[in-house]
Amino acid sequence: MKTIVVLGAGYAGLRVVRELVDHKANAKIVLINKNSYHYESTQLHEVAIGSKSPNDISLNIRDVIGNQVDFIEDEVVKIDRQNKKVELKSKSTVSYDYLVTCLGFESETFGIKGADEFGLPIIDIDTALVAKKHLEETLARFQSSHDENDLHIAVCGAGFTSIEYIGELLHRLPDFVKRFNLPAEKIKIYCIEAAPKVLPMFDPKLVDYAVNYLKNQGVEFYTETPITEVKKGAVISKDKAFNANTIIWTTGVKGSHVINDSGYTQKRNRVAVQNDLSSSDDPNEFIIGDVSAVPSPDGRFYPTTGQISVAQATLAASNIIAKLNNQKTSPFTYHSLGTVCSLGPTNGVAELSFMGHWKLKGHKVAPLKRIVNDRTVFELVGFKAMMSSK
Repeated sequence: MKTIVVLGAGYAGLRVVRELVDHKANAKIVLINKNSYHYESTQLHEVAIGSKSPNDISLNIRDVIGNQVDFIEDEVVKIDRQNKKVELKSKSTVSYDYLVTCLGFESETFGIKGADEFGLPIIDIDTALVAKKHLEETLARFQSSHDENDLHIAVCGAGFTSIEYIGELLHRLPDFVKRFNLPAEKIKIYCIEAAPKVLPMFDPKLVDYAVNYLKNQGVEFYTETPITEVKKGAVISKDKAFNANTIIWTTGVKGSHVINDSGYTQKRNRVAVQNDLSSSDDPNEFIIGDVSAVPSPDGRFYPTTGQISVAQATLAASNIIAKLNNQKTSPFTYHSLGTVCSLGPTNGVAELSFMGHWKLKGHKVAPLKRIVNDRTVFELVGFKAMMSSK
């Protein structure tokens, strides 16, 4: 019997496993993940603010996959592609006939001095909890320090995570002011972005709504402001300094370092794949999610989103089953159902592409985020697991 090894239990990894099980793939299925849980990465900003706990956004992997899949809780160190083995941190190895690599993302610092040392990324539950602890301790410290920089928060980047973090932060600020007895008028929130536009994936009118909504609550936006250095207590852009003792680093992400360590031809730890999502070097190896670069019909690469990762996973599983049955693989096609960006729990912007094309803003968008999250969990792991996560 052939062995299919799936690396990573994010959106893509769990979807692959579920599809292989549901379609009764005639193979041994092994899932490897460094944690015992799957977490909803689209809700990490809520953990980083303290609106949700890790349990609110996590699922136990063993509960989800049942007994039809072998689960190994270990960290992938390297893929020995020549010998078709995965090397693990525990020093053990796992052999495979088919490999699905979906190891997820890491924070991208673009080589900016001090970003790794002084910036707080939000890329997993551990980093979200570190950011939460730092924010709360820094705000609380103001009573003894009287340092106004303890009340300043610099958010580096203006993409999805940045804007959703800021929206959630604004929602929680009244609680922080009351809890730590803070002077609300002295709190400053900076959003610093090198590009000329905030939320570049959205229609300009929706972007204007989001920016004005946040500006009206005191957020200061600085676009076309490339960060040249991060210091303790300051973000530097050429000759301008943004003084803040909480620095959130959400400028972008790259794929897992395992990709580079395993000798792939890559850019930012992403591998350009064939149109059936297989590696150009090995037709029995599929690379999906945040570690893949998938060509779109216009010649560019699709963005790396949870929605696209789930679609890739569905096709990767189908193509592996086709190979097991000596059938042809199929190319990747994708139609986005839309995008929702929350501005706290009661507001947001959205572009939806089903039953027409919808551009929505305001309070009516807020429930959509929960619907999207619930649907994703349902598609990944089923109704029972979805309800157990609530």
